[in-house]
Amino acid sequence: MKRIIYTLSIVLGLGLSANAQIESLAGPRLGAVYMTASPASNFLNGTLKLDELGELPENYDDITKGALTSLYGWQWESRFADGQAVTGIVEWIVLVAGMEKGKFLPSVSSMVGARTESGLEFAMGPNLSLGGIAMVFGMGYNFKSGDLNMPVNIAFVPGRTVTQEAYTDGVEEYIEVDPDGIPGNGDEYMDNIYTPFSVPEFDYHTGNRFSITVGFNLAR
Repeated sequence: MKRIIYTLSIVLGLGLSANAQIESLAGPRLGAVYMTASPASNFLNGTLKLDELGELPENYDDITKGALTSLYGWQWESRFADGQAVTGIVEWIVLVAGMEKGKFLPSVSSMVGARTESGLEFAMGPNLSLGGIAMVFGMGYNFKSGDLNMPVNIAFVPGRTVTQEAYTDGVEEYIEVDPDGIPGNGDEYMDNIYTPFSVPEFDYHTGNRFSITVGFNLAR
């Protein structure tokens, strides 16, 4: 976690430095994202609770599948090194996925790239989400109408393989106990029964993410 915070601090410093140089734009961003089979996709599908993402259950491989969900957020863009034909850009993008499913999956990206005079753009940078820190790669086209910029972008965030360590847990149930096994003879009683279980070490993938978004940025 300290390494993640340190990395984001450096990128934030670069972004703020670029923000002061030429022109800043900001506005909402809408879109959709497809997540391949991962803990995050299972959370969106309702097969995993948020507190289960740290210790995946033994049947994880049986329940995992991909998920498609909406994106909503905000983008801050700064331009620097204006070469007329090519302009350098720094983007900060905060997105939330899954709200139409009643879920809340936030992510933050800082991307550095370039935009050509024709509107073609590409960028890359760090991405921070519940799946950890990763790199995001994006490209798209900026449609411009007066002071309004409408960037349409596709982005890819590759996942990685993670090893979950083995752990032991248990399930506590309040059930009826019949000592002699003969139902209805009056010796039955209710009791808490704790059933322990062990989950062995296994590897899982944090999932790849493919997204498409459109932004609406106005010059400030």
